[in-house]
Amino acid sequence: QVQLVESGGGLVQAGGSLRLSCTSSGRTFSPYTMGWFRQAPGKEREFVAGISGSGTILSYVDSVKGRFTISRDNAKNTVFLQMNSLKPEDTAVYYCATDSIPFQGASMKGRTIEYWGQGSQVTVSS
Repeated sequence: QVQLVESGGGLVQAGGSLRLSCTSSGRTFSPYTMGWFRQAPGKEREFVAGISGSGTILSYVDSVKGRFTISRDNAKNTVFLQMNSLKPEDTAVYYCATDSIPFQGASMKGRTIEYWGQGSQVTVSS
C-alpha cells in the first residue's frame, strides 16, 4: 500500500517562501511521476506541478511558473515543492500525489490519481 506523508506548509506573508516535502513508502519510488495539487476554498482541486520518475521532466501550471520549483530525491523517496514569491491567491491546501502507472510524463493534469497525501495548509497573507 502506497503512503504519502507530507510536511511543511504554514502561514507566510506575501512575497515569502515555503517548502513542502512528501515522503513515499510502500513501493519503489523512482519509476513514478510525483506531483502536487492544491485546492482553495470553494474551488476545484488543480494540478500545480509534476516531476517524472527520473527527475528530468518537469511540468507546472502557468500561474506558478518562475515561482515554484518541484524536485525529488529518489534515494530518500521524497518530492519537494519550493514555493517562492508567494501570493495570497496561492492560499490553499496542497496535496502530494502519484498514480499507479510507471514511466509516465510529468504532467498529471487529467490523470487518474490513486494516491494522495494528507494535505498541507498554505496560507499567504497580504
